[in-house]
Amino acid sequence: MSSDDKIIEIFCDIDDFMKEYDETIEKFSLTESKSVKRRKRKSKMNDSEVMTTLIIFYLKSYRNLKHFYLHHICKYRRDLFPEVVSYNRFVELQRKVIQPLAIYMKLHCLGDCTGISFIDSTVLKVCHYKREKQHKVFKGIAKKGAGTMGWFYGFKLHLVCNDKGEIVEFLLTPGNVDDRLPLKQQKFIDKIFGKIYGDKGYIGKDLFDRLFVDGIHLVTKVRKNMKKKAMDFMDRVILRKRADSAS
Repeated sequence: MSSDDKIIEIFCDIDDFMKEYDETIEKFSLTESKSVKRRKRKSKMNDSEVMTTLIIFYLKSYRNLKHFYLHHICKYRRDLFPEVVSYNRFVELQRKVIQPLAIYMKLHCLGDCTGISFIDSTVLKVCHYKREKQHKVFKGIAKKGAGTMGWFYGFKLHLVCNDKGEIVEFLLTPGNVDDRLPLKQQKFIDKIFGKIYGDKGYIGKDLFDRLFVDGIHLVTKVRKNMKKKAMDFMDRVILRKRADSAS
């Protein structure tokens, strides 16, 4: 399958999803008063095209979204995206598709648990933590938290991947949420079984016991002030592999 055919396949799948999504939103949305008039500006790029562009960006392993959009989509993919917009406008359109894109990923893009999983969290900064009181976009949603690189203001993305590198589950939380909290939520661990490997931030006896009852074996390294425990040789190898991949 050529790259063009792959892009068309992704777009068609997303477009079918968006039709169902829009119908569902319209069906369960409250009707607006006739006296309230809101301008509904149509963009040249529809939501399906924006979502397709974002997915291709990650599949192509680009590091810079602006460079990818201006030099790949706008120059070499005009046959597939004839009505492109400016990059500033594209950034604005991203905000509109965050919710449907997350739902689409939950329904269509997650892999299956293989019995060997890896969990970690990453920081999503929305501004410098010293400017948190001036920030308005995510006011009341984003929170101040501490990570391995120090204090930040924003969110945390919690990811669970299988040994094939596929995302099994993900969750977005405010920045002040403990890394162990998602593992305490039944919906987050419903599809997980077997062994799950994490860093020292997931250490907690109550958490280990709770997961073990659900058929999940949490494997982590021990802190310096803790007693050393016997660990299976393959667990040590996989933990080392996880640390090398994360770095």
